[in-house]
Amino acid sequence: MQPLKDAQLGAFTFFASALPHDVCGSNGLPLTPNSIKILGRFQILKTVTHPRLCQYVDISRGKHERLIVVAEHHESSLSDFQKRGNKISPERVLQIAYEVLEGLAFMNKHGMVHRALSVHNVLLDSKGNVKLAKFGLYHMTDHGADVDFPIGYPSYLAPEVIAQGSFHPSDPLHHEAPRPSGPKTDVWSLGVLLFELCAGRRLLHNIDINERLKFILTLGCMDDIVTVLAEEHGCLEHIQELPENVLALLQKCLTFLPSKRPSPAELLGDAVFDGVSCLYTPYQKPVSLFSSSLRCAHLELPEDIGDLCKGDGDDYLSERAINEVYNLWCLAGGDLEKELTNKEIIQSKPPICTLPNFVLEDGESFGQGRDRSFLLDDTTVTLSLCQLRNRLKDVAGESYFPLLEDEQSSLSHSNSANELSATVKLPLIIRERDTEYQLLRVILFDRLLQAYPYKKNRVYKEAKVDIPPLVRGLAWAALLGIEGDIQAKYESLDKDTPIPTDRQIEVDIPRCHQYDELLSSPQGHVKFRRLLKAWVVSHPDLVYWQGLDSLCAPFLYLNFNNEALAYACMSAFIPKYLYNFFLKDNSHVIQEYLTVFSQMIAFHDPELSNHLNEIGFIPDLYAIPWFLTMFTHVFPLHKIFHLWDTLLLGNSSFPLCIGMAILQQLRDRLLANGFNECILLFSDLPEIDIERCVRESINFFFWTPKSATYRQHAQPPKVSGDNGLGKTTTRYSSDDQDFPKTDLSREPLVLLELKAEVSPRISAEDFIDLCEMSYAANNRSKASRPRIIAVDIRSAEDRGHMSGSINVPFSTAFGTDDEVLQCPATGALQNYRGRVVVVIGHAMKSASAFAAHLVKVNFPRVCILDGGINKLKPTGLLTVPSPQI
Repeated sequence: MQPLKDAQLGAFTFFASALPHDVCGSNGLPLTPNSIKILGRFQILKTVTHPRLCQYVDISRGKHERLIVVAEHHESSLSDFQKRGNKISPERVLQIAYEVLEGLAFMNKHGMVHRALSVHNVLLDSKGNVKLAKFGLYHMTDHGADVDFPIGYPSYLAPEVIAQGSFHPSDPLHHEAPRPSGPKTDVWSLGVLLFELCAGRRLLHNIDINERLKFILTLGCMDDIVTVLAEEHGCLEHIQELPENVLALLQKCLTFLPSKRPSPAELLGDAVFDGVSCLYTPYQKPVSLFSSSLRCAHLELPEDIGDLCKGDGDDYLSERAINEVYNLWCLAGGDLEKELTNKEIIQSKPPICTLPNFVLEDGESFGQGRDRSFLLDDTTVTLSLCQLRNRLKDVAGESYFPLLEDEQSSLSHSNSANELSATVKLPLIIRERDTEYQLLRVILFDRLLQAYPYKKNRVYKEAKVDIPPLVRGLAWAALLGIEGDIQAKYESLDKDTPIPTDRQIEVDIPRCHQYDELLSSPQGHVKFRRLLKAWVVSHPDLVYWQGLDSLCAPFLYLNFNNEALAYACMSAFIPKYLYNFFLKDNSHVIQEYLTVFSQMIAFHDPELSNHLNEIGFIPDLYAIPWFLTMFTHVFPLHKIFHLWDTLLLGNSSFPLCIGMAILQQLRDRLLANGFNECILLFSDLPEIDIERCVRESINFFFWTPKSATYRQHAQPPKVSGDNGLGKTTTRYSSDDQDFPKTDLSREPLVLLELKAEVSPRISAEDFIDLCEMSYAANNRSKASRPRIIAVDIRSAEDRGHMSGSINVPFSTAFGTDDEVLQCPATGALQNYRGRVVVVIGHAMKSASAFAAHLVKVNFPRVCILDGGINKLKPTGLLTVPSPQI
């Protein structure tokens, strides 16, 4: 996005054509409103950035198919010269023509045509450079098919456009629709515009519109159109005095036949601009974050570095990107409809006055003419930034340039540091609506992302605080480790050839998050289809399962104009959190995942686990859509964004903690209900507090030993090379640290054995780490309680035990047939309720039975040491008590 600088934010509004309510499409669904179609096509305009084009910023959809477009705006335009009656010098005419052609040629490269070129749509910035406005109106309205007004102004329309006549999709002969205008159409409009500048008057302004159109069509019989127009307007003498190159330019632009008329790109290279083109350097689009090119290749510093520090009183806000300024304007209380209403652009009418006709009791009918408000009013209202600037007046200048090497929080750079520090503690939804806070966060993330991947760790650190909505798409990509030329890889994939899954994709897309206007637009459906096909084609060992479309939705929404980045994020997300979930036969993967989840429930909430098992309400009945779609099938997008902000910071086991957090919010209702009531409860999931869900899932993650969620079907570790000690170190994709595979690691279990155990197992290395943490906690403070207690269920005569463990022999609590003789939870173990209880024994069967009984009596945080005491013997950590003398 371009910086705001001396520009302003402007807004204009128009209505899309209304569709009949009783008509459905070929798929049996209601027709997509034209306003949503326009909204979808508009999105690509935000990426069309050029010094000669006004930057599009946003579009909002209101009632009755009203659309409000926000774009860069400048108060000065070429129409000001006409109002003053001034004539422009030939040199200035050539400069204006060249700059307009630069903008038109750039549009044409993106497949767009202006079609609405006129003197009041050619704006001028503070330096007098051309800025083309409303250049996207023809594109976003599907060449005028989605609105009730023509695109363009009769005086400037090319003859071939006038000859086609007016057209609307509701016309009976819709199959005879005219072809869309081409780039040469704008060249004619430019010729008329330049002629007016040279003559100092409007062309065909005082002639009736019908006569005006007839006159333009009769120009086809003329050899010299420029001379005929000059004679018609009484300025022949002045036109003949123009330099040859200017006159030649007018003649080339005002060529009647499109086949002989040059295109903007051809005209740019014409000899008439030999003395002008040398004054301009070709525009180079900035290198994107993820590409094969160096982002610093064209970095230039001023000769005097001190120039960077000048201007302490500068307007730092104007240096920010125009979309950032608009976002802050909205947060500071900006209201588009209110601004347009205050300028009387939007006028409300009583309902009776909006009816096309109405009939009284006596049968007398009253009608009204066409409502002019539904036609185009191209007035642009300037959005005042006074309220925003007043809101940010206390933000220090240093806040706009945070030091990335400073370990302190970016909040310390503001004069209101104490107030903003307090903001961090407020709920996330409040922070996202705080103007000053979002300004600082967006600036910080923008600088960190520019330094990606060098500052990847700092991005991770700041994302733990929160992620500003404005940069969420790029921040997620950084957290997922996206690098390289993603565009080339995406373009290399075949997204057009029919494949067997096309039918299922076509069925799923119209049902996926269609409450969202962007994803429900035809452009959204096209992008959905391309992304899903790209993923299926690039993963031949996997298949398309229902739910993949829901997984795709958040990435598409955040990267609507960058399909390659959406695909790259999706391709990195699935292996990390859903490894092998999309195999053709994924039953063993799903079953292992659900079994681990059941053990998680028993570990954290044994009472709830016992109840759900008693009524037979197992995770298979409700949790598969949760994990297969990472909750995108059950939550709306705005909740998914907040949920995934934290999910992307965790490892592959974090979704299990989210599932636990959801159950905790439904806990009371689940405990009070039976099987049928629970089924109904999950068929229409109640409102879930996402912020509480995130907070509790982090707490569950903190209390869960990392090996307790071990899955043999999770993503295998990645080899990261020699660690310098002659051993190969493996990097687990689910964690951010390297863990070498040792004899103390947890061993995989077959699914039947895993399902037979109620409590999870933990590895010996995990157990040792927890013991060390507990010892450190004791040393820090006498009041600190250790997080772990080891329960040795061997007989008292067995030699060797862990220091600090307690002995509860299995034989004293259970009989020969594993019947309970004495509940172990009522003895010494009761004093350790709340800690992580690790059951250690010789045989895993006895340890599993002991742990299962603890869960049955609602004892929380119970797990089993994988491999039993034998895994600890080689460590040298077991102690033998000295014999008593």
